[in-house]
Amino acid sequence: MEILELARSIRARDPARPSWPEAILAYAGLHAVLWHRLSHALWRIGLRGAARVTSHIARFLTGIEIHPGACIGRRLFIDHGMGVVIGETAQIGDDVLIYHGVTLGGLSGSPGKRHPTVGNRVVIGAGAQVLGPITVGAGARIGANAVVVNPVPPGATIVGIPGRAPQKGGADCATAGYGLPEGGADPVAEDMASLRAEVRALRAEVTAIRAAERDRERA
Repeated sequence: MEILELARSIRARDPARPSWPEAILAYAGLHAVLWHRLSHALWRIGLRGAARVTSHIARFLTGIEIHPGACIGRRLFIDHGMGVVIGETAQIGDDVLIYHGVTLGGLSGSPGKRHPTVGNRVVIGAGAQVLGPITVGAGARIGANAVVVNPVPPGATIVGIPGRAPQKGGADCATAGYGLPEGGADPVAEDMASLRAEVRALRAEVTAIRAAERDRERA
């Protein structure tokens, strides 16, 4: 029975170690997946209006928006869940963990495949945006608030904007869901530091030019 399988997965993966009643009754991610099974079944048999209404009810109840056309594997764990959006042509494998605020979205308004394909055992951190018809390989980890628009190799860890592999750290790091891998470089901070250094250099250059102009005016 899928509700028990989902609850067992939650109890095994959530550090809060909820009881069985808590996992079944108090986890919006579990409810969202069950509602999606219904809306997806309606979508597949051509009752698309009913599927969209069912999906809308699920969003109202859980704060999680899953398009009825999306294909979701087994034991998806949406932790916390509020603000998660999963697009129509998204495909999600088994044992995937998604934190709150995640978007599996599209970059094109054209028909056809336009949302990500997420492999088995992928972890997608809070606030991450995975966009376009890209593939996220099995066992990959997407760090919190990363923006990913390029394919992700299996087992890779991706952080930052735009998403890229950190200089240090690995796919087995436990902090990818909420932040950077332990000991990993922050590419956003690196870019900011580079921009600050460039601004300082430009300011020094402007100061030198103004000083030279003043010297010429005095001569």
